[in-house]
Amino acid sequence: MEISSGGGVVLEGVHSSVAALDALAAEDAFLAAGLGIGAGVDVLQRRYELRLERLEAVKRLEAQLAAVKARDVAEVVEIQHALLAPDAPVRERTYAEMPAVEEIAGVLTISFGAAGAFVEQFRQVCSLPPVLAALSAGDLSWQHARIVADETEGLTPDGAAALVAHFFDPDAPKPARGAAPGELIPSRFRVKVRSCRERHHPESLQKRHAKGVADRRMEYTPDRDGRAWISLHLPGHTASAIWNRTTATARGLQVPDEPRTLTQLRPDIAASLLLGASSTNEAAQANGSTGEIGKVLTPRADVLVMVPVCALLGITDEPAELDGHGPIPASLARKLVADGADSFYRVLVDPRDGAPLEIGRTRYRLPETIKQWIRMRDGKCSFPGCSNRTPDNDTDHLTAWEHGGTTGTSNLAQLCPKHHRLKHTRPWIPDPATDNEPPGWTSPTGRHYKPEHPDPEPTHWPAGLFPMPAVTQGVDPSPEDLPQWEPDDDKLIDLNDLSPEDPLWADFYRMPFALFPGSVGAGV
Repeated sequence: MEISSGGGVVLEGVHSSVAALDALAAEDAFLAAGLGIGAGVDVLQRRYELRLERLEAVKRLEAQLAAVKARDVAEVVEIQHALLAPDAPVRERTYAEMPAVEEIAGVLTISFGAAGAFVEQFRQVCSLPPVLAALSAGDLSWQHARIVADETEGLTPDGAAALVAHFFDPDAPKPARGAAPGELIPSRFRVKVRSCRERHHPESLQKRHAKGVADRRMEYTPDRDGRAWISLHLPGHTASAIWNRTTATARGLQVPDEPRTLTQLRPDIAASLLLGASSTNEAAQANGSTGEIGKVLTPRADVLVMVPVCALLGITDEPAELDGHGPIPASLARKLVADGADSFYRVLVDPRDGAPLEIGRTRYRLPETIKQWIRMRDGKCSFPGCSNRTPDNDTDHLTAWEHGGTTGTSNLAQLCPKHHRLKHTRPWIPDPATDNEPPGWTSPTGRHYKPEHPDPEPTHWPAGLFPMPAVTQGVDPSPEDLPQWEPDDDKLIDLNDLSPEDPLWADFYRMPFALFPGSVGAGV
């Protein structure tokens, strides 16, 4: 067998990163000594920027060293197999890896089990050349690479290759949009990769969801200091509804004299709903809180469900998107929407291209409908690295209203309370948004952070749905190819002609959805 020699290229990158660190350290030493300082140089500001640049260089170096380790671990096992005689018995081949794994465990001072897990992860990463190349270049961390290894497990070779190409090949048919993998914090990158995996898994999401529902359970785990954990494993839509309602209730209780944080209020409210108010008040006081829950009012807390129009009508089974969770089976989405469940808010999109509808305004106050659009488009707080998905994030004007900013989707973004305050107190500058993409951000030091795009896939239009050559040939049409939707009755209203100020908009979005009698998917 041939053992790879690509480690030399990776080591060249390591040497370059070390040299970059040396240069930054030398410049900092000159500044500290007061040498070679040009006129107008703000020494303190430059030393601040140097430390940020060093952190960037260290991050790149750590990734490159992880690539070196990945190659060496995988090749140690390969070489161990190569040392075996071609006619070695099966039993000897079966146990060939054990000595190598034990050696790896000893060298890295980890357990045999941890070393075995490392071997499998490193093998998987090394089997995905674009991922290993990005790691070797320092473009993403080992955590990011491990996420790809985890999420491609169980996929067919073609499925794994397609998932990797989606995120790492800019020439792929439908490459991922928004920030590159290494520009996302690992938890947010996992969300995007898992969403892609759910859509391309060899077993349908409907079948996997049905199996998963049977595994629902509640667990109790004792913890230190007289504490314990209660966890629920539930269908995603149920868990999202519970989380959103608990959060909304907690926000409503945060009056000025309430000492508890949002994090503390959520478990108090959950205990109150399960045990009764008196038990929860006792528990809250035992926690050191002076607040009382009393009778908990549970406000409506909408969970947004975005369903492709063909899936809603039962023509296709492409997954829907549940806000705060990810893909769910089309059949479940149809049931949630058609049954009029009061916690679920249907999201209507332009059926021609799936983009949110721009609703320009001439007044500052936002209608609830456009807030819901921004919430679905952004998926979470749009600030770089923030994972706050709570439904009561602020919908903020990117260009302030008093500075001429309009109230439309291109000038609005979702921000959590913390980053809303930061935007107005420090010079973090947002880019304009678009109909289907949140804004990027520029930091006070000039670093630009691309937006984290939720990365939904374009709606699939089945062949023959419209009598057009492109569709007849099985090619998804562009928005320009699709027919313009116009009322065929003078008594009907074309929503495109309706004023954004008209109160009919609110009535329109509140209407429960009902499938046409006798249509495909009716009665689902």
